[in-house]
Amino acid sequence: MSGSIQSETDELATELCSPLPRERVIFTYAMNAIAFALTGLALIPLLSILWEILVRGISGLKSDMFVKAVIDNGFGNAILGTIIIVLIGAILSIPTGIMTGIFLAEFSQTNPITELVRFISSILTGVPSIVVGVFAYGVIVLVTKGFSAIAGGFALAVIMLPVIILTTEESLKLIPISQRLASAALGGTRFQTIFRIVVTAAIPGITTGILLAVARAAGETAPLIFTALFSLDWSEGLLSPTASLPVLIFNLYNDPDPEKSQLVWTTSIVLLSLILCVSILSRLVIRQRRIN
Repeated sequence: MSGSIQSETDELATELCSPLPRERVIFTYAMNAIAFALTGLALIPLLSILWEILVRGISGLKSDMFVKAVIDNGFGNAILGTIIIVLIGAILSIPTGIMTGIFLAEFSQTNPITELVRFISSILTGVPSIVVGVFAYGVIVLVTKGFSAIAGGFALAVIMLPVIILTTEESLKLIPISQRLASAALGGTRFQTIFRIVVTAAIPGITTGILLAVARAAGETAPLIFTALFSLDWSEGLLSPTASLPVLIFNLYNDPDPEKSQLVWTTSIVLLSLILCVSILSRLVIRQRRIN
């Protein structure tokens, strides 16, 4: 009996170590070639856009542009406005999104409201940003009777919220059930298990979702046109029109002034750099999570 098993094992090992048939090898190389070719084809538009922006914008990049307003041929007020608006959106969306994700993953598996909330969150991820801008215009701008950074932050919060909710829920679901059982075995309550064990273990995934939501919101233009509007000079406060990098590019793209045209391309480099930094940071978080 043992001899037959050994014989079958040897035959299987020989078969696994034997070279692949020529047809399999040709098929593998062909599929790899097609995959690399399609990947290169997909990268052509992206690389061409990046090259065009760098070629046209890098020549006009000056250090003093970071501290000057648009009216003085700079983009310092737009950078500050973008940071403020995104920060307001993050303050409104991150706590709400995380708590909603925890509710969906941990407290309401059998609650009929769960599927409705999850469905609405999924729908919101596909809503056009201009529709979100019109909604924020009706909710905030018409009520306060003025464009403001708060209205822009509210619009970005609506865009960020479903991303944070869904990533938080999925991150919590990836935590093994054994950790929950171990906490319960040691006398931990459900509240302690969720917030001290499960949420702590899911922090890298939750952080990744937050960073991805911030990167998406930082590049949005349409919602800010309806809410924060624009300002050529430094903003007077959170309740006044506020400049932002995407809207700056939108407003000045067709300006006949050569300096303003150059400012648009230079601003594009700055905006891409900010989004790239956030994206790289999210990748580092994912990599650290995999290592752990």
